[in-house]
Amino acid sequence: MRPLSPPFGRLALLAAVLFVAACAARAPLTPPDDAPEPDRYLYEQGQAQLEQKKWLTAREYFRRLVDGYPQSGYRADAKLGIGDSYLGEDSPEAHVYAVNEYREFLSFFPTHARADYAQYRLALSHYQQMLAPQRDQTATTDAIREFELFLEHYPQSALRTEVTAKLREARDRLGRAEYEVGLHYYRQKWYPGAMDRFATLLKRDPEFTYRDAVYFHMGEMLMSEQVKRPAEALPYFDRLVKEFEQSDYLERAKERIAQIKAGGIGGGL
Repeated sequence: MRPLSPPFGRLALLAAVLFVAACAARAPLTPPDDAPEPDRYLYEQGQAQLEQKKWLTAREYFRRLVDGYPQSGYRADAKLGIGDSYLGEDSPEAHVYAVNEYREFLSFFPTHARADYAQYRLALSHYQQMLAPQRDQTATTDAIREFELFLEHYPQSALRTEVTAKLREARDRLGRAEYEVGLHYYRQKWYPGAMDRFATLLKRDPEFTYRDAVYFHMGEMLMSEQVKRPAEALPYFDRLVKEFEQSDYLERAKERIAQIKAGGIGGGL
C-alpha cells in the first residue's frame, strides 16, 4: 500500500484527533479524585450544562450520578435533570424519553418535595407535542389529563398558576378542534351537525375562551329560516353580551337581541 502523502497524512491525523476529542467530550466525566462529594460534583456539573442547554452533556453527568450513587441525596434531583434534558431537546423522540423519566420519578419518589414539579413537567412533555386544531389531538388530551392530575394532587403547589394557564390553553386547543368541525358544518348550512358539535363543546368546556363565536353561531342558526326558533336563540345572544365586554360578535349580538324582542325572526343566513 502506498504511504499517504504529507498533506493527506496530516488531514488523517487531524481527523483522528478530532474524533477522539469528540468522543471524550461525549463521555461521562469522572469527578476529580479530590472532590469531597463526588455525587454533588456530578449534580452541579449537570445543572451547569443544563443551564447552557447542553442537553447531552448534562444528561451524562446526571446518569453517572443516578447509576453510580444509588444512596445519594442528589439522586432524585438528577433523575429530574435527565427528564429536563430530554424536554429541553424538544423533539418527538426526546419527549417520549422525558415522559418515561418523569413517570419513573413519580413511581420511585411519590412523596418527594419536587413531585409536583415532576408531574408538571410530565404534563408539559405532552403539551409541547400538541398539534394544530385540524390535526390529531392525542397529545392535547394527554396534556389535559396530566395537568388535571396535577391540580388534583398538588392544589397548594407554587406551580398551580402556571399549570392552570397551560391547562386552559390545552382545553382551548381541543375545543378549537371541535369548533372548526362545527364551523365547517355551519358554513355548509348543515345546522343539525353544527348544533351538535357546538352544544357538545359548550357542555364539555363551558369556559372555552372562544365561546363567544359559539354563542353567536348557535343563535344565528336558531334564528335562520330553516330553524325559526328565535326564543331559543335569545339566551345565546344574552350570554355573549353578559360574558364578553369585547368580541367581534358583540354588536351583532345586541342587534339580534333587539330584533328578537321586537318580534323579528331574522333569516339572513
